[in-house]
Amino acid sequence: MRVRVKICCIASLHEAAMAVAAGADALGLVGPMPSGPGVLDAARLTEIAAGIPPPVAGVLLTARETGRDIVDHVRQSGVSVVQVVREIDPAEAEALARLAPDVRRIQVVHVQDGGALHRIPLYAPHVHAFLLDSGRPAGAVAELGGTGRTHDWSVSADFVAQSPRPVVLAGGLNPENVGEAIARVRPFGVDVCTGVRTGGDIDGPKLAAFMAAVAGAQAR
Repeated sequence: MRVRVKICCIASLHEAAMAVAAGADALGLVGPMPSGPGVLDAARLTEIAAGIPPPVAGVLLTARETGRDIVDHVRQSGVSVVQVVREIDPAEAEALARLAPDVRRIQVVHVQDGGALHRIPLYAPHVHAFLLDSGRPAGAVAELGGTGRTHDWSVSADFVAQSPRPVVLAGGLNPENVGEAIARVRPFGVDVCTGVRTGGDIDGPKLAAFMAAVAGAQAR
């Protein structure tokens, strides 16, 4: 199965074009967050989203916590896919599905221990996919992505095995480790932000190396 690639923290039309040219399947556009890289103001996010060519998907990352607020954010942004970066109340996930059945919904689960597996039955009825990340949402300043840290891939592998929904793996991936991550976890897709950047900007050689590593892992 082909592993999909999402390039996250897209900061400009130029970065979006670089990611599309490299073969990305989806581009992550970061809305307001308590911490982390790549945050866009509403006007820039909408501009970039409008410039993403099909079939590449624009994915809104939102930290909003209620179904209605998330729907409002999606409609303002002009995207068709939303990544909910907080582990929201499952009742709100259900509300989101009911209010926006046309929107593809990705629920982030932050893998801190084996308790991540308990999230599967809570969210699976209401989402199209999961994304496993390395944030610390309960920290003094909530970390909801873009940490550059890996997590326990054995938990992620168990999550993939148990999930009825596709699972995207994120958290500290880079050209050097993404091949091993794919081999160990067997995700539907991978997501990268800091691992293809230098000084905060997308690094063309790093991006090319990342895509080559993903392709190489699939060929094994």
